[in-house]
Amino acid sequence: MSAPVIHDPLTLPSDDNVNPYTFCVELAGSQWFLQKGKMIAYYGQIEFDGIGHGRFERLLRTSFHSPLHAADWVVAEGSGKMLLADRAFDVNSYDLQDGNLTIRSGNLLAYQPSLALKQSIVPGFLTLIGTGKFVAASNGPVVFMEPPIRVDPQALVGWADCPSPCHHYDHGYMTGVLGGVRSLTGLGGTSGEEHQFEFVGAGTVLLQSTEMLMAEQPTGAVTPEPGVPGGGPAPGGAGPGQQGSLPRMPGQFGDLQRRFGL
Repeated sequence: MSAPVIHDPLTLPSDDNVNPYTFCVELAGSQWFLQKGKMIAYYGQIEFDGIGHGRFERLLRTSFHSPLHAADWVVAEGSGKMLLADRAFDVNSYDLQDGNLTIRSGNLLAYQPSLALKQSIVPGFLTLIGTGKFVAASNGPVVFMEPPIRVDPQALVGWADCPSPCHHYDHGYMTGVLGGVRSLTGLGGTSGEEHQFEFVGAGTVLLQSTEMLMAEQPTGAVTPEPGVPGGGPAPGGAGPGQQGSLPRMPGQFGDLQRRFGL
């Protein structure tokens, strides 16, 4: 087994990946917009301020135009190196050059204020416009595709320099055996075989390598894990971003569970 690599401020990269799951942003008297909960550590003198504070009013007028998501973001300012990650999902940076990119809001970790963020007309998505760098996470590596194409909505990360998608429903699948079983029983829910997003025109579509969306967590919520202040015991059988509960046990242990609210 090889020895682990131990980093310090001098060995950390500048605005680059530390590994596939962690990205290092260097602040040199500069600012970044950062989604809450995505910073895991930092070196140096960095301050974090909520969206809407007075001294950032001019910055917000030019770079942040999404009131619906304002509570989910902060401004990081100062000098140092800041590590970003999101539940061990793949993390990468991307450069926009006078571009227009729409991305699922939960996948966007951070971006430079030289980019303007706007509310997309498609629910759950945000649009970045201009020139600058942004950092995003994905459930598996990102695949870049050229329209025309139809994609499973759960695999969609975003799209660049092309019109917003249309909904497409597969009539044959919906009226076939599987669609009939689902309509009668309610089992299975919708799938990419039944419902897709259809992209046409020039541009690029970004897909993640899975049909499962990244699980969302309420901003500011304490993760229910041992060692996290206020987190309590880890939920039994819960996966990343999921809430779980301990099974009720009979006898004395069950009495202890009820007494302590487990």
